[in-house]
Amino acid sequence: MAPQEARTIRLNVRPERRRRGSREDVDLARLAKALAHPARVAILRLLLTRGDCICGDIVDRLPWAQATVSQHLKVLKEAGWIQGEIDGPRVCYCAQPEAGRKFTALLKELTPGQERSGA
Repeated sequence: MAPQEARTIRLNVRPERRRRGSREDVDLARLAKALAHPARVAILRLLLTRGDCICGDIVDRLPWAQATVSQHLKVLKEAGWIQGEIDGPRVCYCAQPEAGRKFTALLKELTPGQERSGA
């Protein structure tokens, strides 16, 4: 029986990042990423206009399947743009105005000539 050859296995491992970024940078990136899809912008716009809405009403007003809307609602909720309250068998969603204010303030910090808070 011939001896087996040793194989080298290479793992693609990212080098460890030195720093994740400031808290403000992380917050801005999280909020912006959640808005990086036109369906999520449309859902947020609908909730801001209506005040609150159950998932079924959102699906009825937009041209996407219920599963698609639910997935986008999940992303918006995880980022803090909306909140959802269980109301019996339904979930009622509403926009979080504080997220918009925070996003606007963080975005203004990217404008030339503005000082960064916390820097």
